[in-house]
Amino acid sequence: NANTSEICLTMATKAVVGRALRETGAALKHHTGLEVFTRHRPTMAFLNHRPFQTNDTFIAPTASVIGNVTNWDESSVWYNAVVRADSGFPITIGFLSNVQEGAVVTTLSSPKDAIDSDPLKNVGHSNATGDGVVVAGGEVGKVLETGFPPVTHIGHYCSIGSGSVLVSCRVDDLVDVGDKCTILEGAWVESNVILEPGSVVPPYTRIPSGGRWGGNPIKFLGDLGDGAKEGIKKKAEGRGVMAKEHTVEFLPVGSTYLHLEDLEKEGKTAIQG
Repeated sequence: NANTSEICLTMATKAVVGRALRETGAALKHHTGLEVFTRHRPTMAFLNHRPFQTNDTFIAPTASVIGNVTNWDESSVWYNAVVRADSGFPITIGFLSNVQEGAVVTTLSSPKDAIDSDPLKNVGHSNATGDGVVVAGGEVGKVLETGFPPVTHIGHYCSIGSGSVLVSCRVDDLVDVGDKCTILEGAWVESNVILEPGSVVPPYTRIPSGGRWGGNPIKFLGDLGDGAKEGIKKKAEGRGVMAKEHTVEFLPVGSTYLHLEDLEKEGKTAIQG
């Protein structure tokens, strides 16, 4: 087919030209002798909500914690993880809990019809806070079918594996979520539970306490013994110790200025990348 051949040729040409431009730009930047440094903000306020963290919370320099997020004592958010509460509903991360590398924790947004049905919308009232809108004596601003607001709650001594995705769900204390798990809106994972890597918890699913679960969709695999339950807590405590070690290496104000000082000592000019 002539059209298909032309499309393939066009796409291939764009890919080659794009790569050539990128490599040319990199070569020119290197030739100028300029050093490039980055300035990333691990925490960011959104809609007047600033993330809360205790003085012993560790948020990695490349993590992103945005909006109405509460990080309790000795909790940690690791490299390239994203905790994003920008939809008007909060996220809570409990004591000694950890969100590991590349995980995403977020919330559903408030539906447009809930705001449209607000009788006070013309006088500045909105559902942006996530408190719900009252119409005829009842709240209509809730997203979840359960009637609860679509917050995300992670309890104490929880480990959220790398690459996992949590959306408007509740994870109780002492839960080990394996790598690349997905827990969707309205789901409830009770305490003393292990989710095997790659597990998918569908919306509005309840995972009872004391079991090992896995699969897509998730299935019960067996009961947890006392040793396995104790292992959940020890894993979270181990991450807590590791977080303290990383905290020592990364100052609260960031370490970009140290990099700049080193470049200045070497007599190099730096630009922000």
